[in-house]
Amino acid sequence: MKINKAIFPVAGLGTRFLPATKAQPKEMLPVVDKPLIQYAVEEAYAAGIRQMIFVNGRNKRAIPDHFDTAYELEAELEAAGKKELLALVHSIKPDDMECIYIRQPKALGLGHAVLCAQCVVVNEPFAVLLADDLMVGTPPILKQMVERFADWQASIIAVQEVPDDQTRRYGMVAGTPVNDRMMDMTHIVEKPAPEDAPSRLGVAGRYILTPGIFKEIAAQPRGVGGEIQLTDGIAALMRREKVFAFRYEGRRYDCGSKEGFLEANVELALMHPQLGPGFRSYLKTLEL
Repeated sequence: MKINKAIFPVAGLGTRFLPATKAQPKEMLPVVDKPLIQYAVEEAYAAGIRQMIFVNGRNKRAIPDHFDTAYELEAELEAAGKKELLALVHSIKPDDMECIYIRQPKALGLGHAVLCAQCVVVNEPFAVLLADDLMVGTPPILKQMVERFADWQASIIAVQEVPDDQTRRYGMVAGTPVNDRMMDMTHIVEKPAPEDAPSRLGVAGRYILTPGIFKEIAAQPRGVGGEIQLTDGIAALMRREKVFAFRYEGRRYDCGSKEGFLEANVELALMHPQLGPGFRSYLKTLEL
């Protein structure tokens, strides 16, 4: 089995970024020169995925508009002879990439958002990417996971070490190591107190899941926060199938928080081939 489809749950209201997100999706907030959702889509594309499934809500038109053809803009750039900018606009959605949009009628949680895409995924394994988590790695994080899936043919969850005081922000996992990167999961708990966390490994926003997850999510009552939690569905799936935790190689920016969003902008600006040198020089002039 190969991973051909990726789900992007983008129906959230982005309340932590108000007022910036009052009239635009948080996934369209730019980090340096690209919106968050584009980083996630490019990561999926680099992993060999070509069918992108966006589970969105009301007032999210900016996302399909971003990946749609912009006739007026393209005509203007072509008439002005701005070939590099025209190529940049075309690169947002390569010709072999398909975008599908599904409405999540109510904000019932991440598990419910994934379940909304069942009609498109059907019986295939698939990826889930949370655009809030901007992930940087070589190779890209999801590509690392797809390569592991080719060997294990089982659900794989990206994890990272989490400080004690942050366990209430993550799904926390535990299990039996099978090598230096992979762990056979035995426990997963959504947002536990530090004393109740099974380990200090927290779930990052990248998943590869088998289609068996849909049945488990559909059977779940509302969990933490009154929402249908993907974590609860994964816990149920573990009773029927192997689920592995994967300690990825790379860096995660929590762009669901203002601090993480600012960190991503600064660090990715420093990495930028054109902007980096000048921005680094500017930072040196500040009295920090």
